[in-house]
Amino acid sequence: MNLDFNRNEDKMKQLISQMEQKLEKIYLGGGKGRIEKQHEQGKLTARERIDFLIDKDSRFIEIGAFAGDEMYKEHGGCPAGGVVIGIGYVSKRQCIIVANDATVKAGAWFPITGKKNLRAQEIAMENRLPIIYLVDSAGVYLPLQDEIFPDKEHFGRIFRNNAIMSSMGILQISAIMGSCVAGGAYLPIMSDEAMIVDKTGTIFLAGSYLVKAAIGENIDNETLGGATTHCEISGVTDYKCKDDKDCLTRIRNIMDKVGHFDKAGFDHVEAKEPKNDEREIYGIIPDTRDKPYDMREVIARLVDDSAFEEYKEGYGQSILCGLARIEGWAVGIVANQRKVVKSKKGEMQFGGVIYSDSADKAARFIMNCNQKKIPLVFLQDVTGFMVGSRSEQGGIIKDGAKLVNAMSNSVVPKFTVVIGNSYGAGNYAMCGKAYDPRLIVAWPTAQIAVMGGAQAAKVLLQIQVAALKSQGKAEITKEDEEKMLSEITAKYTAQTLPYYAAARLWVDAIIDPVDTRKWLSMGIEMANNAPVTKAYNVGVIQT
Repeated sequence: MNLDFNRNEDKMKQLISQMEQKLEKIYLGGGKGRIEKQHEQGKLTARERIDFLIDKDSRFIEIGAFAGDEMYKEHGGCPAGGVVIGIGYVSKRQCIIVANDATVKAGAWFPITGKKNLRAQEIAMENRLPIIYLVDSAGVYLPLQDEIFPDKEHFGRIFRNNAIMSSMGILQISAIMGSCVAGGAYLPIMSDEAMIVDKTGTIFLAGSYLVKAAIGENIDNETLGGATTHCEISGVTDYKCKDDKDCLTRIRNIMDKVGHFDKAGFDHVEAKEPKNDEREIYGIIPDTRDKPYDMREVIARLVDDSAFEEYKEGYGQSILCGLARIEGWAVGIVANQRKVVKSKKGEMQFGGVIYSDSADKAARFIMNCNQKKIPLVFLQDVTGFMVGSRSEQGGIIKDGAKLVNAMSNSVVPKFTVVIGNSYGAGNYAMCGKAYDPRLIVAWPTAQIAVMGGAQAAKVLLQIQVAALKSQGKAEITKEDEEKMLSEITAKYTAQTLPYYAAARLWVDAIIDPVDTRKWLSMGIEMANNAPVTKAYNVGVIQT
């Protein structure tokens, strides 16, 4: 191992340690005091419920753990968006699980809570995954009701999706394990089956205080909407459970009997470990984002047997394309090459930049994978498309559009890993969030923005200085400019960090690089539940 490798490894381990420390705090939800109060009520926390529900010693990947990070500070914060969501196995069946965290504002819905719930339903619908809701929520967080209630992608969309999933034959099971109030009461009752925990679960359109205010009726919440009322009188719920564990066990018993449906048929064989140690990725990724490295070295540590069948190896070298397997699943990999290379024409191609020949190659490879029914994996470390007169005259816009078209119309599932830079149109062409990857994750080294921090800060400084001059401000000194540049750079850089993206669900998770194989394997297994029913058609592509 050389000095650069050791320096890179130390930097990566520091970033992973920072991520784990942040996660430890997030996992406490509303704090130890709130957790103790939940236990005093005879209730498990959201994470404890999930841990009891899923198969022991099985895999579980959490979606959106950083949702809401550093947001809503004036409201006391909203760790993990007040809801825990993940993909795991219940009675050996892969499911998506949604559990309200009642330690965070009594499980009330913030705007990011709604967005995160919709993401869970999107995953269920795209992949025909059963979805299990563990409901314990006080409903919409009223101080922010205008940001969660009325719009198309707000709270009401949840119930529309309930109905759509039902028509698609996607199994939905709900457990009312605490409060279930107002509009939120429709979610469990629009599920296929609903169960309720005696004495702690309640469901009603209006609680006792609102009933008193509205119609003058005196009644307690348990009589109004408890387990006895809804299991023995109204018939709203299907199962009455004595406590949380009894409720979760019943869900496991139901899942144990569910039949199987047609699969997509993606090729899968016995998995093999990479020949190269995955942890060596820590030393391969540079400690700063402006240094080159060979993406083939990363791929060799992600794929089975470190075997990568490279497509058009000598052509369009700033993007690597090729076939491989990840935990036995066949995949087509499209990856930005950060190593500076020389083309056959003798031109230098800078790392992380998409050139015309690279875009052309990647588009053709994506089309081939669709023809072969092979899922696609995008490894992003991209600064954008090449600019300048030579690129423009060579048709970079046409070739870039060809790549975006081929990728956008893909009918096989796509998965995206943001390893490093994810800038501008490069983010789009390499299957960013806007292009519907089934899962999109980032490594702690990721940076997502329109352009790099240094370039953006200089552009923003020019705009700010011009605005000050137009307002007739006094002479702006070099020291003033340096101060403004420092402030702009700090603000912009903070917005490029993976935590900023994860807080807003631009990525599903920030992960340790050595977990990449697990995420991709579980993602393809998930996607295999949804048969490919559309023919691949890219529409009009100029050649």
